[in-house]
Amino acid sequence: MAKILDRVNSPADLKKLKLRHLNKLSDELRELIINTVSQTGGHLAPNLGVVELTIALHYVFDSPKDKIVWDVGHQAYAHKLLTGRKESFHTLRQYGGIAGFPKRSESPHDIVDVGHSSTSISAALGLVVAQDMLKKEGKVVVVIGDGSMTAGLAFEGLNNAGHLKKDLIVILNDNEMSISPNVGALSSFLSRKLTGPVARRLKRELESFVSHLPGGEHLVQAIRKSEDAIKCLLTPGMLFEAFGFRYVGPIPGHNIEILINTLKNVKDLEGPTLVHVLTQKGKGYPPAEEEPERFHGLGPFDVKTGKPTVSKPSPPSYTSVFSKTMVRLGKEEPRLVAITAAMPSGTGLKAFSEKFPERFFDVGIAEQHAVTFAAGLALGGLIPVCAIYSTFLQRAFDQIIHDVALTDLHVVFAIDRGGIVGEDGPTHQGQFDLSYLRLIPNMTVMAPKDENELQHMLYTAIKCKGPVAVRYPRGAGVGVSLDWELKELPIGKAEIMREGADVLLLAIGNTVYPALEAANILAEKGISAAVVNARFVKPLDEDLITELSLRCGKVVTIEENTLIGGFGAAVLELFSKRGLRIPVKMIGLPDIFVEHGAPAILREKYGLTPEKIAEKVSFWLEHEVKTPEIKVLKA
Repeated sequence: MAKILDRVNSPADLKKLKLRHLNKLSDELRELIINTVSQTGGHLAPNLGVVELTIALHYVFDSPKDKIVWDVGHQAYAHKLLTGRKESFHTLRQYGGIAGFPKRSESPHDIVDVGHSSTSISAALGLVVAQDMLKKEGKVVVVIGDGSMTAGLAFEGLNNAGHLKKDLIVILNDNEMSISPNVGALSSFLSRKLTGPVARRLKRELESFVSHLPGGEHLVQAIRKSEDAIKCLLTPGMLFEAFGFRYVGPIPGHNIEILINTLKNVKDLEGPTLVHVLTQKGKGYPPAEEEPERFHGLGPFDVKTGKPTVSKPSPPSYTSVFSKTMVRLGKEEPRLVAITAAMPSGTGLKAFSEKFPERFFDVGIAEQHAVTFAAGLALGGLIPVCAIYSTFLQRAFDQIIHDVALTDLHVVFAIDRGGIVGEDGPTHQGQFDLSYLRLIPNMTVMAPKDENELQHMLYTAIKCKGPVAVRYPRGAGVGVSLDWELKELPIGKAEIMREGADVLLLAIGNTVYPALEAANILAEKGISAAVVNARFVKPLDEDLITELSLRCGKVVTIEENTLIGGFGAAVLELFSKRGLRIPVKMIGLPDIFVEHGAPAILREKYGLTPEKIAEKVSFWLEHEVKTPEIKVLKA
């Protein structure tokens, strides 16, 4: 039997369908999304929750003339399928395939390259203002989740949009707020009636008539307040009305007919409008409905059971080792508290939250607040561990400097997903943290070579003073055994992993073991390479690095971080400070945003595998290293 989705290759095709066909289309979209994500991995529950809403948006609005801005963009799979990417959807998140988030280079229907939350309202407001100034036509619609609405940036956008009174439509996709079905249905009915064309016309005519009566302005205000009072009494709209938005909703987010009728009504409203839509994460797939947090973002899985696809056994992940170590340290140190920004499972803090609920704080998607909150906890005598992904910690850069480091507070930053993260692409790669952290005064920055060293570094971070960051990668550890007794590492001291005479390989974090393997490959070519696990990006073990560099005469730095301002740059600064004229080769990530793809593929591409490291070092030694000429510049 032919599928309705077969006939839909663009929003224009969608508009040709009868309303009665749209529910069947939503089923087909869900089926394709589930089957694809089961193979590629990705964000499943958020996408299943907005299928009907996506259909309604493209049915009512004229994309790309009308611009649909997706907050985060991890719920845009149905949008991709309806905007010409159906045939390439099987390549989702694969190297060279389509991205897991909106990407302007993919389609004119993708308005913003995005991957972080809470940016949509501000960006969309800018688009509206630009269209007005340039006399361009078209509506701008935002789709933002209730989680993203917890961030301060979202409220800053709401505040400015309400002040400017521009024609902006914000759709709040709410899959968390608890509103009884009866209240939701009544409110949906009221909102549709109050925003319908007949009601709008009667309201305009009544206000026009009343305004000409004695005291008319006061009567008009009374009419408007009476409408607002009815809505605010029955709905959560008071907050958004206070920001200057017309509030519509809440409406059922899986009823296509109601969605379409409501969107048609609000399409021509003047001024900022917020439509409150109630949806269910994982809708239509029972395992995702039952465990929406687990199915938020996941790897390949079995469609029938919902369980992860069985692969060969792997060592414990860095995240799981961090999780267990935190619980262990929590038992030993009563002042230890943990903070996450809406990622208790992803960061590994769920176990800590269950063991020590009174010492665990999930602040929502609010990284800036998380860091300053941690500063306050430290000022109060506690030891806060702020566990945030590398890419998301970027959002709190000012707070790290101003609220933590400037006062030299003992806040521990547990930075998961450092380095190459993989299929989520450039918005999620943790490629900048070594650079943006090491430039901050008072900051200690360390990165473990393996999962065993991670637990020792975390223990060290708890014991030392001042701000300290422990940066570790996504995924499985190396497979080493874990020491039972935790030990405090000497701050700023590196570890010699292998002696050598011809070249010194200085590696940091998860590049240490590849460097050791590269040294073995080089040995087969007759090249004797020393290997050092730097452990600390800041402070460097200056004396050891200087001694070994002078002994070997040539140095290669290796890091899974951008080369600009990173670990290699720190070594060059050391040599400059000490007046050392030693040839240095830096291996790391180039000055680009790293694309999406499997981490193994990306590491191969950017020369971070043992074979590629050995190849680069060998070529450098044979063809590129030259004794620098000493030039004296005349004044």
